[in-house]
Amino acid sequence: MIKKVLFLQMVCIVITLAAGCQSTKIPKDALLLKEESMQLRQAQTRSFDTVEEKVLLAAAAGVLQDLGFTLDESEMDLGVLVGSKDRDAREFGQAVGSFMVAAIFGVKTSVDKDQKIRASLVTSLLDGERTKLRVTFQRVVWNNEGKISRTEAIEDIAIYQEFFEKLSKSVFLEAHEI
Repeated sequence: MIKKVLFLQMVCIVITLAAGCQSTKIPKDALLLKEESMQLRQAQTRSFDTVEEKVLLAAAAGVLQDLGFTLDESEMDLGVLVGSKDRDAREFGQAVGSFMVAAIFGVKTSVDKDQKIRASLVTSLLDGERTKLRVTFQRVVWNNEGKISRTEAIEDIAIYQEFFEKLSKSVFLEAHEI
């Protein structure tokens, strides 16, 4: 009996070691950025003719609040600002599809219900005369069972353009004390 146990332990150890030695080849282009990544990064980043990061962050906080975000974290000395807003994530097509599956097969399927949209801003001084600001938007979606159904970066360039248009107006108004 003891010999069987020792034999099984040895087999398990050999299998574990053999599995650990298995080579996983990483593709050569695994760390290369796609062309779309650079375009998105450019849409997420703007430079402003000011060295007053706190003023820029205050203007950005105002824009986020105007867009319905609540400020969750703010570290002005580090140039970081994070906000979020909760929204309904239900889509008509998904609800109809779920209903059809339930009607035909008698199987209940989950559908998206709620989402949290987060905005993260980071500023950094460029050259002593300008400040760079990068904003990213992400969303987390929960289904009707309360489970996360997906997390994703928001890559719609129009959203970033809208944010920066509003921010530019706000910075202009604050610079001219209007």
